[in-house]
Amino acid sequence: MKPALLPWALLLLATAPGPGPRLTADAQESCSMRCGTLDGPCSCHPTCSGLGMCCLDFRDFCLEISPYSGSMMGGKDFVVQHFKTISPTDGSVICRFKESIQTLGHVDSSGQVHCVSPLLYESGRIPFTVSLDNGHSFPHAGTWLAVHPNKVSVMEKSTLVNETRWQYYGTADTSGNLSLTWHMEALPTKTVTIELWGYEEIGMPYSQEWTAKWSYLYPLATHIPNSGSFTFTPKPAPPSYQKWQVGALRIIDSKNYAGQKDVQALWTNDHALAWHLSDDFREDPVAWARTQCQAWEELEEQLPNFLEELPACPCTLAQARADSGRFFTDYGCDMEQGSVCTYHPEAVHCVRSVQASPRYGSGQQCCYSEDGTQLLTADSSSGSTPDRGHDWGAPPFRTPPRVPGMSHWLYDVLSFYYCCLWAPDCPRYMQRRPSNDCRDYRPPSLASAFGDPHFVTFDGTNFTFNGRGEYVLLEAALTDLNVQVRAQPRTTSNGTQTRGTGLTAVAVQEGNSDVVEVRLANRTRGLEVLLNQEVLSFTEQSWMDLKGMFLSVAAGDRVSIMLASGAGLEVSLPGPFLSVSVLLPEKFRTHTHGLLGTLNGDPTDDFTLRSGRVLPPGTSPRELFLFGADWAVHNASSLLTYDSWFLVHNFLYRPKHDPTFEPLFPGETTLNPSQAQEAAKLCGDDHFCNFDVAATGSLSTGNATRVAYQLHHHRMQSLQPVVSCGWLAPPPNGKKDSNRYLAGSTIYFHCDNGYSLAGAETSTCQADGTWSSPTPKCQPDTSGAHSPDGSSLAVSTRPRPLRTGTPVLRLPHPQDQTPGTRMSDTWGFNSLLCHLRPQARGPVFQHPSPVPAALCAVPQILTTPNSPDLKFHILGFS
Repeated sequence: MKPALLPWALLLLATAPGPGPRLTADAQESCSMRCGTLDGPCSCHPTCSGLGMCCLDFRDFCLEISPYSGSMMGGKDFVVQHFKTISPTDGSVICRFKESIQTLGHVDSSGQVHCVSPLLYESGRIPFTVSLDNGHSFPHAGTWLAVHPNKVSVMEKSTLVNETRWQYYGTADTSGNLSLTWHMEALPTKTVTIELWGYEEIGMPYSQEWTAKWSYLYPLATHIPNSGSFTFTPKPAPPSYQKWQVGALRIIDSKNYAGQKDVQALWTNDHALAWHLSDDFREDPVAWARTQCQAWEELEEQLPNFLEELPACPCTLAQARADSGRFFTDYGCDMEQGSVCTYHPEAVHCVRSVQASPRYGSGQQCCYSEDGTQLLTADSSSGSTPDRGHDWGAPPFRTPPRVPGMSHWLYDVLSFYYCCLWAPDCPRYMQRRPSNDCRDYRPPSLASAFGDPHFVTFDGTNFTFNGRGEYVLLEAALTDLNVQVRAQPRTTSNGTQTRGTGLTAVAVQEGNSDVVEVRLANRTRGLEVLLNQEVLSFTEQSWMDLKGMFLSVAAGDRVSIMLASGAGLEVSLPGPFLSVSVLLPEKFRTHTHGLLGTLNGDPTDDFTLRSGRVLPPGTSPRELFLFGADWAVHNASSLLTYDSWFLVHNFLYRPKHDPTFEPLFPGETTLNPSQAQEAAKLCGDDHFCNFDVAATGSLSTGNATRVAYQLHHHRMQSLQPVVSCGWLAPPPNGKKDSNRYLAGSTIYFHCDNGYSLAGAETSTCQADGTWSSPTPKCQPDTSGAHSPDGSSLAVSTRPRPLRTGTPVLRLPHPQDQTPGTRMSDTWGFNSLLCHLRPQARGPVFQHPSPVPAALCAVPQILTTPNSPDLKFHILGFS
């Protein structure tokens, strides 16, 4: 395991003074061009504020901004905080993003400095610098967060009223006016101009010349009042603009010239530009769309097969939601937001693969029905479709097909409009975007730490280690993954410390990724997230694209960290201490060490020391305490943050494992009778819960441990492997009655009118992942035996003797039936009498007509059936 790439803890040890905060009054050095550095007589590192070591001009050069995020489409005005007030006439302000993209800022009447975010082709944290001397120097540095357009608040963009209507305009029954709205206060000006911009990707696909480009096309309106709404009747655009079929509208101050880049603006969502397409589209949209669909198919033939490197979909909805390291909710179909699934109407929830595929930047999508079954495109247009361009983009972004949102639009969404929405040719699209049927899916392994603290290893070993210090929870040389935790005693209301500890911080890094730390906040006792030792704010965004990982915060009490390797961390706060769950894909087997054990399916080697010596199962709690102490963090590789003198003195200067701390051990705790009774009622046989009640004297702490342990078991249950036999086709000229393909599922086959079944009528998915029978065939039926509803009459061809006393029904010829006759009323053909038996399966009757009368037993319970699936079984002929 290599040392962390941020040896700032060692620098802090070398440069920090003795006990007590360092005053900054004598600091002479400046933070100009030094933001993030720790060395020198004063600090410009994010930790300097808590330590009182900042240079006096720290906030002048290491910038804080508000707001700190906006759409990657640009046009967001933000204010630089804490700048010394300057006069608007002191000089021009230039803001430079990524060392190359410059926008013009300004100083307002109160002396505050403003910048405008530029149009970008990427999401994530974007470094920027500011010049106050007309571009001669850029000594002030900060970070802007560019986000996917769909993650921007509705307050910050213009809204297409009835967006579906915009994207169907010109098709059957869709004409008239279109409208858009916006919040006037978001663009402080009296008059506005509304422009259309188009997006394209030009050059040879997957070559160095492949380029993404937004282009200004033409204005829809100029110098109109900033009223917050605009309505117009679309007209076909001139031929020179017809090549743009996806784009967005931009609203700007009319004082800017048409198409002026990087000015304050409001953008609409990107969308299909049906409303601006040519007369050819409006005259025959289906024919036009079919031509485009065919052109897309021809292009796909020339492009590489991206499906081969995509991850397999989870087989069930429960697996998809539990595998949070590799899959995350698709905002276009979220059951927690009402399951509004526009493109997958039969689904209640979809997930996307978090990471794009390594070579082609593609993405997997997996959708599920209400009963948790995966929906496949081979069965339904609501099935999940993989994406040539990952909707969330892929590092290094900027170039196709890795541009967030837009590459996905061009190669996956617009083609869906061509083939499925504007023309009835969806099978052509689904053939190019087939769902993954999950046969190759392998659930991740799960390990957890929670409570006082207790550990459940990847191989299922349970133990308690309540040391005080900082420890290696997990390390894996395979991807240079390192997860570290800090454990501290709990302080009671009277100020004393308990002899139990709990996790108060967890930090993770993989390879040269960013370092993310989640810890207990001192003031709020909620969760606090740090990025490279700097506290993050989630007041504007709950999702961040970071270097080597994605980060999501839910409701302030749960943080998800999704790493490039597919590993994932879930950090929550169920009680006074953190609960940490780690998910690892199958490739990590045999590659893990630390407190969470060796992932190899063998629990007997989970207590492996750094030296390689293995403590045997049944090791006593005191010996296990030595195992935990052996995995103490080293200062040289510490990922944790020390931004207060309490942390410096208690964890940086002192041993990483406190040898003087004497914890309580399992079996050494006692409760008075009343506490024991309450604990038994709360905890039952949960030994972790019982221990924490005894160790802390707190039922609420024990309950938090109980809940965390239950959540671990629930997720383990959700991640249990299931067997899939894969998609099974219906017979040509027939159908099947189920789309479930997991072990134990049975599929029944039926033939269309005029065909009879040849082969097994059912097939069952077996435990070995194979179907019990192949899809049967439907052969032309020569008997002409049909039910009144047009379906074939399923009967057996082998007469059976009629038992005495069996009730029979005489069935009249179908032509004698009166309108409204139900299946419960008798029917038949010629003089056939048949036995009503649901699920009685058999080949279509093929006896040449006219047939003799047949006698069929009719069970009393079925004398009034009403299911169209009732089948007739011949018992004998009369």
